[in-house]
Amino acid sequence: MDERQAIHAFGSLAQETRLRVLRLLVQAGPDGIAAGAIAEKLGVTPSNISFHLSHLERAGLLQARREARSIIYSAGYSALRDLVRFLMEDCCAGDPRVVVEECSPSVDTCRP
Repeated sequence: MDERQAIHAFGSLAQETRLRVLRLLVQAGPDGIAAGAIAEKLGVTPSNISFHLSHLERAGLLQARREARSIIYSAGYSALRDLVRFLMEDCCAGDPRVVVEECSPSVDTCRP
């Protein structure tokens, strides 16, 4: 991930609703959640959630797929890992006091 991509991704997360959306999708796992269900769970209008989902998708932080009449969104785990890796390696210069744990969406535990 280059600096421009990281800035775009961090900028996308610097908004309460978008951060809440991404957290919800990470918790949902790779199966994802339909756009309407995301709006309902977060208590926002469908048009509002659509705006935020589009913003996160342009930043590469989530993925969308169509299932029948629904659009299902899931977290972009590889982009999130790249973003964390960018922050820890480039910004923290590999400082051993900063520990990065690798987590898998299908595993309940993380490993250093």
